[in-house]
Amino acid sequence: MSEFEEDFAALFEASQKTAKQFEKGQLVEGTIVSIGPKVALVNIGAKSEAEIEAAELKDADGDIEVNVGDRIQARVVGTAGGLQLSRRGVRSATTQRELEDAFASGLAVEGRVEKTLKGGYEVRVGRERAFCPMSQIDTTRTVDPEVHVGQTYAFRIIEFKDGGKDLVVSRRAVLAEEQKAQAEAVRASIIAGAVLPGRVASVLDFGAFVELGGGIQGLLHVSEMSYSRLPSAASMVSPGDQLTVKVLRVDDATGKISLGLKQLQNDPWSDVAAHYAVGQVHQGKIVRIAEFGAFVELAPGVEALAHVSTFPPTGRTGGWAKALQTGQTGAFEILSLDLAQKRIGVAMVEEGSARAAASAQSAVVPGALLTGKIERHEKFGIFVYLAPGRTALLPFAETGVDRDADMLKAFPPGSDVQVVVLEADAEGRRIRVSKKAIAEQQEKAELREYASRQDAQASPSLGTLADKLRGALSTRKG
Repeated sequence: MSEFEEDFAALFEASQKTAKQFEKGQLVEGTIVSIGPKVALVNIGAKSEAEIEAAELKDADGDIEVNVGDRIQARVVGTAGGLQLSRRGVRSATTQRELEDAFASGLAVEGRVEKTLKGGYEVRVGRERAFCPMSQIDTTRTVDPEVHVGQTYAFRIIEFKDGGKDLVVSRRAVLAEEQKAQAEAVRASIIAGAVLPGRVASVLDFGAFVELGGGIQGLLHVSEMSYSRLPSAASMVSPGDQLTVKVLRVDDATGKISLGLKQLQNDPWSDVAAHYAVGQVHQGKIVRIAEFGAFVELAPGVEALAHVSTFPPTGRTGGWAKALQTGQTGAFEILSLDLAQKRIGVAMVEEGSARAAASAQSAVVPGALLTGKIERHEKFGIFVYLAPGRTALLPFAETGVDRDADMLKAFPPGSDVQVVVLEADAEGRRIRVSKKAIAEQQEKAELREYASRQDAQASPSLGTLADKLRGALSTRKG
């Protein structure tokens, strides 16, 4: 035997020993050392490189998607004459022997879902019928079992009995393995600000879990789905929906991922300045009632607050809220507008009375005589509602009632009261009124009227006396 033949024999024997260290179906990881027109060599830690078809390294456009030095995962599909790898790991098994080999090696086989059965599906694999349990058809819970009927998937044979007549298969096992291989690459792409495709895996009241690939899921909270207030996540998305989402936050400690959908939509507040101004009246819908006021939707994604102080007092605790209901529509006047904080203050007005309300507010100036409603009693005085956003203080000293009197009986909450404005700042936040001043004004008016009446009566008397004096003087001269 020549030296060349001896070297070749040694190499062949070494390759055979190396091949025996690996089994069909085994998942391995290696580094690409060369890429040829038809075959690429992969170093998987053995004495000789394994082969993989170059076609399996191409993308949908037919371009090689990896480079020399890249690491890949693949499955051993052959050991005779060296190691052969495949990234597909799926074979078309038609005979019972091929099915048995696939079961023994762990290779996936193609199967077509024929119909639903009790607890699972009937799957056609080659010429045989197999059973796939409902829990093994997907990695997530299937809401509508019929969505899989007619589909061709890759399945792993998990039970092989009676010479292949009794087969149990699992698609979940194949997907889980694919997800594990993808997880590392997917995880690297999930950073705050990234925009990624995803699939809705499950929906709960507070949000939806979206699968981003590789079995990695993020939470899309209902508040991040739309600028409009949603009653539940189910009103916006359903399991299986394909979405494009934005990564909002990634918690490295817990691995939790927060996603957003509305961030990829136009912010409705960007147009608020062009459509809303203080003093305008717009139609709105009450969407939520809180202790401090009612939230009003003026447009999808644009909410305003009608503060409790803008509602006329009723004399009953929370009486203003009892007169409202969620979903109620009406006319609302813009009282304040803060674009930076995204806040709009409004007041509910009766149809056609917005200008009257505006006039009532503008009339809150010193000396004005106004009619308001008793809002509440405090230690230092009584608060009087004058108009939406205009509440005045009526000090006890200005009530015109003795301090020892029953103020609640004299000024019951919800009752009307006429007052005079004593002080009012430009913004209408500090207003002081008086009831006593009205009585004083009336007394002064009555005195003026009485005085003028006395003057009128005195004028004829004085005229008669003067006439008599002139007459007497004339007689003397004569």
